[in-house]
Amino acid sequence: MEYIVPCHFGLEAVLKREITDLGYEIAQVEDGRVSFYGDEMALCRANIFLRTAERVLLKAGQFEARTFEELFQGTKNIPWEFFIPQDGKFWVAKAASVKSKLFSPSDIQSVMKKAMVERLREKYHVQWFSESGESYPLRVFLKKDVVTVGIDTSGESLHKRGYRPASGKAPISETLAAALIMLTPWKKDRILVDPFCGSGTFPIEAAMMAANIAPGMNREFTAENWKNLVDRKCWYEAINEANDLVQDDIQVDIQGYDADASVIRIARKNAEMAGVDHLIHFQQREVKDLSHPKPYGFIITNPPYGERLEEKETLPAIYRDFGESYRKLKEWSAYMITSYDEAERWFGKKADKNRKIYNGMLKTYFYQFLGGKPPKRKRPE
Repeated sequence: MEYIVPCHFGLEAVLKREITDLGYEIAQVEDGRVSFYGDEMALCRANIFLRTAERVLLKAGQFEARTFEELFQGTKNIPWEFFIPQDGKFWVAKAASVKSKLFSPSDIQSVMKKAMVERLREKYHVQWFSESGESYPLRVFLKKDVVTVGIDTSGESLHKRGYRPASGKAPISETLAAALIMLTPWKKDRILVDPFCGSGTFPIEAAMMAANIAPGMNREFTAENWKNLVDRKCWYEAINEANDLVQDDIQVDIQGYDADASVIRIARKNAEMAGVDHLIHFQQREVKDLSHPKPYGFIITNPPYGERLEEKETLPAIYRDFGESYRKLKEWSAYMITSYDEAERWFGKKADKNRKIYNGMLKTYFYQFLGGKPPKRKRPE
């Protein structure tokens, strides 16, 4: 089977590496999504293990359509009876169109539903569907008149790990935080500090990586109930594999600071829900007071953007304080994602690298200030 895995624009390479590391063959890499081949076990493992994926779609079909008649016939030609049982609940949950003749999501959804009903009526020899069984929601992309149809195996987006019921102001999604950490050379034996930690997403995602906790271990997926497509034992095996890999008795130095005491309380609660509260030190602290006695640490953070006008005025001072604190740290690297266009100016340093990433519809930059590498440890002779 082929699976389509959407991700944040600009982070396809990170997701591709994750899928390859799971042992699967990549079919295609496009803007905002990666496709791969795998069996039913791959469906379970991708949902449970992928940190940077938004969801996992089972590819049902692909065809060209410039008219609604072509859309109807193309949809009807897909072997829906293979995917959807007679009592299955099915609908087009989302339709997106780019540079295509057909662009109205509601019309696309309605035409495709009619085509599916017609096909399944013929195959199941019934006039009416109760749709009282399990859910098979569809997600459809039209790009340059090519229609790609996927069935959503995940349900709620995979960034919902289950540990963050409460978010502070302007949270960064769990999948984006994980991807940004993976873009840095940080490893669990190095120090990591987030001086604007908010609800704790960066420190929590880093601690989960350090402890090898699979992000989807404590949540449910739509496809868990697809008994016609996925044997229940595949889910048990994938969860057992995830449990066997956990190492939460490790020693790490991961810290999260924020000037707001109320969000630090939320961050601690979220870390507890994620099972990593013993691996992170959270503290109320202003960015101007950021310090650490050891060299070669990492800052990975999401400072304020000033999306609201009244906050804009405070940004120069925040970024200046951040830059001054950073310069006092010996041989540290700093990575920050922000949409603030004067970030480098007030930080007081030009980034060694930056990378454009879309955080939802917001264009942001991931600024990378590279510190020194620690000396290689001498092997005992």
